[in-house]
Amino acid sequence: MATKIKSAIEISELAIYPVKSCAQLQVTAAKVDSFGLHMDRRWMVVDDRGKFLTQRQLASMCLISVSLIDNGVILNAPDMSPCAVTVTNLERTQQVIVWDDQCNGMDCGDEVANWLSTLLQQACRLVYFPEEEFRQVDLDFAQQGDRTAFSDGFPFLLISEASLQDLNTRILQAGSQASLEMRRFRPNIVVKGCEAFAEDKWKKIKVGDIVLRVVKPCKRCVIPTIDPDTGIKGDEPLKTLRTYRKQDKKILFGQNVIAESMGEFEVGMAVNILE
Repeated sequence: MATKIKSAIEISELAIYPVKSCAQLQVTAAKVDSFGLHMDRRWMVVDDRGKFLTQRQLASMCLISVSLIDNGVILNAPDMSPCAVTVTNLERTQQVIVWDDQCNGMDCGDEVANWLSTLLQQACRLVYFPEEEFRQVDLDFAQQGDRTAFSDGFPFLLISEASLQDLNTRILQAGSQASLEMRRFRPNIVVKGCEAFAEDKWKKIKVGDIVLRVVKPCKRCVIPTIDPDTGIKGDEPLKTLRTYRKQDKKILFGQNVIAESMGEFEVGMAVNILE
């Protein structure tokens, strides 16, 4: 039987990404619902075929900031007027594609579609993941009933401050560029008080009353190479990560996590390692 180990590890940052692949929204507290952190990746930009669009194809998506309002979001971007989106009275359902998954999204209307198409210079629309829709997390790593919205595949991404510090030390030693900020890696939960890459060894943790399963390392794509302030791509951090975090031709940084119940997280909450 697993023994609860008291530790000095705690949550140091919480973040959500209401619109998939748009800018990070840091929070000091967040409800944990059946999708993950409340309102995380509940909206998504799709092309005219319903396929998801991200910074992988459109780096300038990082310049879209998102704020939450009652029943919706407000989108902002340089040289654009703010665009408010609400989910009340949405009527048109559209089948959308996220990697290998097909699910239903609610179309958010022509105004935001035109706003995004103008900014991103291609035809696209915004869709919302409704409460009643269900997208199963990969059963190779999850249990039946574990769900997510428009994330790449898992409800939470966790990274420790020490892991980023280790990476930044190596980047600075190589002289390739300045230190990188955690927001490039788009975690939901950042923890401090542990050694670098300690999270790689965790199998189960507990925050407050919520038990979380640490189920899969995060395979990194090109998105962390994009400067979130400019949308310009560089070589780092993949150049350095490739030298010591490559396994089976995949570059790994951070851990995908699934919560076993609902509740609330706050910055400063203790993280206890169960397994």
